[in-house]
Amino acid sequence: MILDTSKYTGKCECGRDHELRTKLVVCEYGALKNFDKYMSDCGLSGFRTVIYDTNTYNLPSMTHIPADQEIILEAQGLHSEKGLIENMMTQLTRTPDYIVVVGSGTLMDFARYSAYHLGIPFVAIPTLVSSDGFTANICSIIIDGQKKSIPMQAPDAVVCDLDIVSGAPKFLTVAGVQDIMAKYISIADWKIAHLVSGEYFCEKVCGMAQEALDTMVKCAHDMAEGKPADFEALAYTQMLSGLSMQILSHSRAASGAEHLIAHLVEMKPRGFENAHGMHGECVGLGTIICAEEYHKLAERETIEVKPFQPLDPEWVKYIFGDLADGIFKENENDVLATFDPENIKTHWQEIRDIIATIPSAQEIIDLYEKIGAKHELSDLGIDESMRHDVLPISAAIRNRLTLVRMMRLIAD
Repeated sequence: MILDTSKYTGKCECGRDHELRTKLVVCEYGALKNFDKYMSDCGLSGFRTVIYDTNTYNLPSMTHIPADQEIILEAQGLHSEKGLIENMMTQLTRTPDYIVVVGSGTLMDFARYSAYHLGIPFVAIPTLVSSDGFTANICSIIIDGQKKSIPMQAPDAVVCDLDIVSGAPKFLTVAGVQDIMAKYISIADWKIAHLVSGEYFCEKVCGMAQEALDTMVKCAHDMAEGKPADFEALAYTQMLSGLSMQILSHSRAASGAEHLIAHLVEMKPRGFENAHGMHGECVGLGTIICAEEYHKLAERETIEVKPFQPLDPEWVKYIFGDLADGIFKENENDVLATFDPENIKTHWQEIRDIIATIPSAQEIIDLYEKIGAKHELSDLGIDESMRHDVLPISAAIRNRLTLVRMMRLIAD
């Protein structure tokens, strides 16, 4: 499958002109055998630096493409941290004409950041279908101990060789299923935010996220029935979701309250010191907790709202410790203060209708169990006693309008 990205660009009914840097997305068995042809098609030539980590370089199914320079990073302890990325950049023997990165989420952030700061193109070769970051231009990196999602650079091309991704351990593929199924929450959060605050919303981009979700749900049910994984469809959902982020230059369509659980696990505030897990596993758990809370809230036929109050400074200091200053900075212009809380009450029935499109927490758990996905707090090293703290703490990490964040304006 070669994805025609041009159909998502141009003048849109939302009033914006949508653009994509990524012109070529290939998801085929044996795709790397034609790599040089694809580069020619994209007009990419010259000095090529190829970046691997020790795991991706040594994959049995890996086809090593020709390189003028290879950089092989130690996989152990590798994570998306500003200092590590800048240290990698010092290994470049010269400024390449373009970078090729072979890996998954972490290495994609290394390439996005480096290509952006060097002002050169990069090409992504995924080794997993465990995240939707391959076609995105959002870089999720740790700066001064705090996880930040910042606009960087999208790849000019993505060449996904299904011979490689289909050889990954099943648990990694399953984490990718959870990452896309999280859109049950992110799509709902975006629609609700648009209702109550007038936040920009695009039906076309939302439709891209919805198509990725619908396709992945079918893949998940097929897997639950014991059918072989459809890696072409799995890869397609990840690419489509990433393109939705690239169009918006932010992750609104693909990331809502459920995704902040992953940031919580990485930042490890008080009570979550032992938390761990892959990105997809974390957002998968976040999807369950949000679904449970949203449906519980929707049982209320009417609600009352209360005036906006900033986060309690003492609570922030107690929970986040050394990270508190970053949390204060993130929340100094709290999005909850930008609209009338009465809007939530006015649109409550519409909000309940949106929540009704989300499966129940138990339905999600049942499907996760059938495909072998993690779904308990203990699976991520989180004590059950912290269940009621997960959402309010994670919501403080990012100043994004989600229904979880709006709960601060809804009377008990």
